Amino acid sequence: MGALRFAVRVKPGAKRTAVGGSWQGALIVAVAAPAVDGKATEAVRKAVAAALGVRAADVAVVRGHRSRDKLIEVDPAPDGAGDRLAELLTRR
Repeated sequence: MGALRFAVRVKPGAKRTAVGGSWQGALIVAVAAPAVDGKATEAVRKAVAAALGVRAADVAVVRGHRSRDKLIEVDPAPDGAGDRLAELLTRR
């Protein structure tokens, strides 16, 4: 499978890291890291990688490095990654 791109809405400074839910069509990723010096962005990469079962090196922020709204790319995306993403979007 090729690359998978999707929108993410980040909630930095959360009590715990969690991936799941939807905000205006974007995957919600809550991270404990603060939004300082790229710490939250790095935590988002690692959280998304863990949720999709890929290496953190396979997850890149394409757009929105300094924003709560990011465009993430997983390359290469494993088989079933689209289904897993759809499942995460429907979580509450």
